[in-house]
Amino acid sequence: MKPLLTLALTLLLTLPSFAQNRPIPYPVIPSPQYNNAIERGTRTATGMPGENYWTNTADYTISATLDPKSKKLTGSQIVTYTNNSPDNLALLVIHLRQNLHKEGAVRNRQQQVTGGVSVSYVNVNDVVIEEKERMNEAGYVMDGTLMYIRLPETLFSGQELTLSIDWEFEVPEAGAPRMGQDGEVFYLAYWYPQIAVYDDLYGWKADQYMGNGEFYMGYADYDVTITVPDTWLVGATGVLQNAGSILSQQTRNRLNQASDTKETINIVTEADRDAGTALESSTSGTHGWTFVAENVRDFAFGTSDKYIWDATSANVNDLDGDGSDDMSMIHAFYRPGTRSWERSAEFSQYSIEFLSDMFLPYPYPHMTAMEGVIGGGMEYPMMTLIGRDRTERSLFGVTFHEISHMWFPMIVGQDEKSYAWMDEGLTSFNTTEANQAFWNDSTVWNPEKHSYYRLAGSGFEAEPMRHSDQFPHGTPARGTASYNKPSVALNALRGIIGQEAFMEAYREYAHRWQYMHPTPYDLFNTFNDVLEQDLDWFWTTMFFETWTHDLAIGEVEVNSDGVFVTIEDKGLSPMPATVRVTYEGGTISDQTIPVSTWLEGATQTTLTFAPGAPATIEIDPNGYLPDINRENNVR
Repeated sequence: MKPLLTLALTLLLTLPSFAQNRPIPYPVIPSPQYNNAIERGTRTATGMPGENYWTNTADYTISATLDPKSKKLTGSQIVTYTNNSPDNLALLVIHLRQNLHKEGAVRNRQQQVTGGVSVSYVNVNDVVIEEKERMNEAGYVMDGTLMYIRLPETLFSGQELTLSIDWEFEVPEAGAPRMGQDGEVFYLAYWYPQIAVYDDLYGWKADQYMGNGEFYMGYADYDVTITVPDTWLVGATGVLQNAGSILSQQTRNRLNQASDTKETINIVTEADRDAGTALESSTSGTHGWTFVAENVRDFAFGTSDKYIWDATSANVNDLDGDGSDDMSMIHAFYRPGTRSWERSAEFSQYSIEFLSDMFLPYPYPHMTAMEGVIGGGMEYPMMTLIGRDRTERSLFGVTFHEISHMWFPMIVGQDEKSYAWMDEGLTSFNTTEANQAFWNDSTVWNPEKHSYYRLAGSGFEAEPMRHSDQFPHGTPARGTASYNKPSVALNALRGIIGQEAFMEAYREYAHRWQYMHPTPYDLFNTFNDVLEQDLDWFWTTMFFETWTHDLAIGEVEVNSDGVFVTIEDKGLSPMPATVRVTYEGGTISDQTIPVSTWLEGATQTTLTFAPGAPATIEIDPNGYLPDINRENNVR
């Protein structure tokens, strides 16, 4: 055996030195499950859904009663679940996300303990089943925020079953993630037992809900009745079916007016509230609000006896293909005096129209913004919940970001639990674009406005391709990897390939995967396919690694033969780059360093420009590359 010191010296001499050599980005390596899906024909290597692609579906009928005094929500539901997969299913997996608030629940953020969900009745195909300790017979087992149901009979491919569940829970206080109550506003999200996604990659795909990581949900139809005191307004996913028995004639007239105008109409004012003219009276003291929604991934609602209500309409372009533009209603519910909220309907209207132009027409009958109970904002089908008084610019930004989620992941059903960046990164990019357009602000992409540049190269960054519950706690790593770095990356890619090509690929991804469940590999492959380029070097660099990009101007020689500019690559992240020489007198000359220069292992290259006296030399003059040190980009 060699002495340890000799062995160490031998390894140092034989291993490549990163001081002299750079790593070459490896190809994107799909998961085994993805490769298997290609072989089975449910997915393709081009990013298109395969000929054999399928999704399982469900039909929910839910009746729920909210008692604001006791803060209890009591519900009963019947779900028809259709197995469109080629597999025979021996069990169902159900999300009980309110068990996040149960004593002993595993959490990655602090939560109020309320006792979680109490399930009192479970029935499958007219067979009552009981809670069990093991899954060796028909029954159900509770495991944190998941319920596993062993079926009395196998659910064969192509068959459907009926599942009935009765349940109740105490609504947690404001500050619960993405829902809760403050005594005046109750917002109910992730509130009913929901069947988990069974997909073509993993089968049952159901992770524990621990507070941070968000959601992966299947598509379903909903018929939901929500019973509340008869002085409380309700806004929800879906279309209200019984407006005539709940809303006053005055309120209905104003809604009709709002459905045919781009102006904001006050549907229910504070004076209407005080006078009791907004709602019909009820002998029972309650109203049952019934909403119907089709082909959505979830159902949420909010209610308060303090809300006022504004509405207008948005043009969503030609949704039904008849050659004329279609409209969608816009609603805003907020408490009087909440700063900037008088512009909420306007901001929502702009967001829907901007995104309908950017991607595909908004397909839902309304978009509703509600104020209260959380600090930030959160998205749900046809709805967003936004907390706190805000400046107009802050309210616009949060409103647009959450409404952008109507496309990702509401229409394009991505797995944001496993890959938070697919939703948050895409919507962050879209929001920055909207901020630039709405506020006429050309500075929105400046590096000093983006957290990525503060974290990159610090040793505290994490790669975006990481499960949303597996980022380090107490650091900005999750936020930067999920929101800002992917946004910065998309902006860089747009700069590299051009606006038109970028948007062609981006739109195609949305069109291909609407109401389906794409993975990051489907997104990467779609861009590669549409652009007819192998962009694996980009995907690997920006999404699988924390390598940094840092080009610098090195030696500059000026003589009668020309201007010779040496560009040094001080980072590990390869990017093509434009180098601009501006001569005295104002003449501009651009040259582009292809990415192949760096992919071949070079760490510097020299460009030759025409003779003349350079006034300035600049790398990336348009500022789209994710360069972490721009001070060495200009001379």
